[in-house]
Amino acid sequence: MSLAMKQFEQRSPALYLAFAVVSVAVIGLGDYTTGYEMTFATFYLFPVAVAVWFARRMGGVVISILSVGVWLVGDYANGQHYANPLILVWNATLTLAFYLIVVVILDKLHRLQEELESRVRQRTQALTQEILERARLEKEILEVSERGQRQIGHDLHDSLGQHLTATAFACQDLAEHLETKSPLDAAAANHLVTMIEEAINLSRTFARGLIPVEMEAEGLMDGFAELAASIRRKFKIACEFECHHPVLLPDPAASLHLYRIAQEAVTNAIKHGQAKKVIISLVADPEALYLKITDDGTGLPAQPLTTSTGLGLRIMAHRAVMIGAKFGIESLPGGGARVACKLPLGGVSSPEAHVKS
Repeated sequence: MSLAMKQFEQRSPALYLAFAVVSVAVIGLGDYTTGYEMTFATFYLFPVAVAVWFARRMGGVVISILSVGVWLVGDYANGQHYANPLILVWNATLTLAFYLIVVVILDKLHRLQEELESRVRQRTQALTQEILERARLEKEILEVSERGQRQIGHDLHDSLGQHLTATAFACQDLAEHLETKSPLDAAAANHLVTMIEEAINLSRTFARGLIPVEMEAEGLMDGFAELAASIRRKFKIACEFECHHPVLLPDPAASLHLYRIAQEAVTNAIKHGQAKKVIISLVADPEALYLKITDDGTGLPAQPLTTSTGLGLRIMAHRAVMIGAKFGIESLPGGGARVACKLPLGGVSSPEAHVKS
């Protein structure tokens, strides 16, 4: 039922009864004007139905009795007379019985409609609560996962990194002691130092992947710059981060989700799109922050996305929803694809009064 109808029904039943009474009077006037040869009995069903639907069964009964009375008075005023008064009683009883049957049917239909609407409202509320609870659980699971990754990243950077650094210094001391006694052993120790330093760099790379965005407002820009540099080192392709004006995002959760979206978009461009050049762009205007990842790959596949290839897109879209952002992806006319994410202002700040995208 529409909102207008709902508001219409919520008004006082007395108003509808008054409307039904006026309708009976108008119909009765028409009945009187046309004479008793033409019956208007069917037209009285309109005010009866209005009374039942908006003033319930008792209102319908009252209007039914009033309609029969007006009909009989109008015919009598027009000169209709019955040789046997029982005929008048019989006609009035049949007409009233017909009206009352209509009253009962309409009242039951109205009650059934209200019951169905009540069930629909209950189911809608339950479904809404279920959706909200599922969204809350998904957000909590994602946050727990991110906290676990950050903890592992800190452990890699602090504990393992420091341990490897201490081991490298010890091996360096050993190499220096062996330099005069056994040059071959000293060379082996130096080689061991080199391997440990590579392990340190590798652990730092892993740590940056697990804790990519610092909690400061400018951490998102630093994270994207490091992401682009990491992609260049790892995949040997051109990957650039463009941010012509500083964009500050104090919300660490939103920063992390935006970083993960960009990380997944770049990975998809390289893995599925065979991209050789990727540009990560971050700009902001007074209304929103805009993140775009553009590549020169093969673009979106012509075939429908499978579970494996479409999972990354669904995860990116889900992350965007969690922070209240709009997410989109499109193929470019000249080849390649662009992933775009628009985050409305709500913690985004920029030193510039206005930055054009």
